[in-house]
Amino acid sequence: MIELIHEKETLIFGCGNPLFGDDGFGPEVIRYLEQAGTLPPQAACLDVGTSIRDLLFDILLLENKPAQIIIIDAADKPGKEPGEIFEIDVDEVAVQKAGDFSLHQFPTTNMLKELKEHTDMRVSILVVQITGLPEEVDPGLSAPVSAAVPKMGLQVLDMLSSDSTLS
Repeated sequence: MIELIHEKETLIFGCGNPLFGDDGFGPEVIRYLEQAGTLPPQAACLDVGTSIRDLLFDILLLENKPAQIIIIDAADKPGKEPGEIFEIDVDEVAVQKAGDFSLHQFPTTNMLKELKEHTDMRVSILVVQITGLPEEVDPGLSAPVSAAVPKMGLQVLDMLSSDSTLS
């Protein structure tokens, strides 16, 4: 995995813990993209589970950083419908309690802001609205979030195909 962050122009990170319901959305999207097999050669997708902070720290230290990272995760934003896909700006990422298995906590938020503000790297955060997260281990996505997996996969592929640096 670490070799890919040195070799690819675009990195797609699927974040989340599949043992906690809808929080497993990011890894499911990565699985979808791997099975589709249609990523351009300059892109790589990685199921990073709950270790996004370690990878972002490694990227911050790289001399030659990727041109773009796309982070796929689950979120709970008021006013959104379960299964709805949307993009959030790095500056909108809310800090949640430390027990959450999510990229939405410090120091991850700080590292994303650092990459956005102090590099030429494009940082995109694509999320799905969850139905809720269980308080104890309960694997499996809810129906609306499961239905959003191929939609998110296609949205990522569309982003990559419309990106002139990857053509």
